[in-house]
Amino acid sequence: MNIRQILDTIKKPFKKGEKFEKFAPAVNAFDTFLFVPNHTTKHGAHIRDAVDLKRTMITVIIALLPALIYGIYNTGFQYLSQLDSDFTTMEAIIHGSYKIVPMIAVSYIVGLTIEFAFAIFRGHEVNEGYLVTGLLIPMIMPVDIPLWMVGLSVAFAVLIGKEAFGGTGMNILNPALTARAFAFFAYPTYMSGNKVWVSEASNVDGVSGETILGMLAAGETNIPFDVSQMFYGAIPGSIAETSTLMVLIGAALLIYTGVGSWRIMLGSVIGAAVTGLLFNLWGANELMSFNWFNHLIVGGFAFGIVFMATDPVSAAQTTKGKWIYGILVGLFCILIRVFNPAYPEGVMLAILLMNVFAPTIDHYVIEANIKKRLSRKTNLNVA
Repeated sequence: MNIRQILDTIKKPFKKGEKFEKFAPAVNAFDTFLFVPNHTTKHGAHIRDAVDLKRTMITVIIALLPALIYGIYNTGFQYLSQLDSDFTTMEAIIHGSYKIVPMIAVSYIVGLTIEFAFAIFRGHEVNEGYLVTGLLIPMIMPVDIPLWMVGLSVAFAVLIGKEAFGGTGMNILNPALTARAFAFFAYPTYMSGNKVWVSEASNVDGVSGETILGMLAAGETNIPFDVSQMFYGAIPGSIAETSTLMVLIGAALLIYTGVGSWRIMLGSVIGAAVTGLLFNLWGANELMSFNWFNHLIVGGFAFGIVFMATDPVSAAQTTKGKWIYGILVGLFCILIRVFNPAYPEGVMLAILLMNVFAPTIDHYVIEANIKKRLSRKTNLNVA
């Protein structure tokens, strides 16, 4: 008996009309995790394509792995560097895994438990969307945030940021960023300062664990990191946001497979670069004087625009709308960094702000296209 036959046998008591029919969504979730669903879309607008939601989510997870693996290493590297002792790459990875793997486990356990409960209560299938969200949430958190805060942030993101709107595909805000925003505003002392970005920094005297943008916001001018360190990611920061190089590897995969929008990514870079350059000309404070290129490789900017600004549910949908949406994400990111010293990272609030306005952008783009076509039709009739 093969795996398919075993699963079919297990599923018999959960079929329609059987004793445990109510729990069928939970069992079907395990089935679709191993096999491609054998049903197709029958209603609404759809196209023929071999790519389903599960394959899309798996592609994003694969794209996240380089940043996650480096984030695990960098967590150990930042901690062991503070101890002024020799250490190996494996020791750094072991320490990073010790801190990060429990966060990922908590994220998936809490999030999937809520997802399964809602699926059973509402009688619909479990969606694969949380496969990515469950990994993203710990990746964008400070390394020393307590596990119970991770769990509470996950619960808020799934319940308020997702299920309250109807579940996967209906949310207007990116769930992972919703979790981070909740943690930031509910527990600000665990989400900012110079003791949260380096593992166990509170146990090491004289630790220099502040992020680069945090240093600049505090008026410091002597930044102890060069451009190469900023690009490779050997700097304090959220777990997997520090390495622009690893993020670019993931971006290449998303663009190649068509899962991520290159228009949003490029638009965000253009918006941030132009805004940063204009502030460089002004140079009224340290953040304004910070080189525009450096703005693109620190503070989780690259990670945010590649993996969260491009979320197909909460981002703009029209071609022109994606350009506008991306440019405004980049613009607001730099504006928030420069004018809001309480939160110098910027990219989270910029993306959440544009998530809210994405439907409006698409609406006016569509309206403009309709007016243009009507005008063209009128001109042809006159002629």
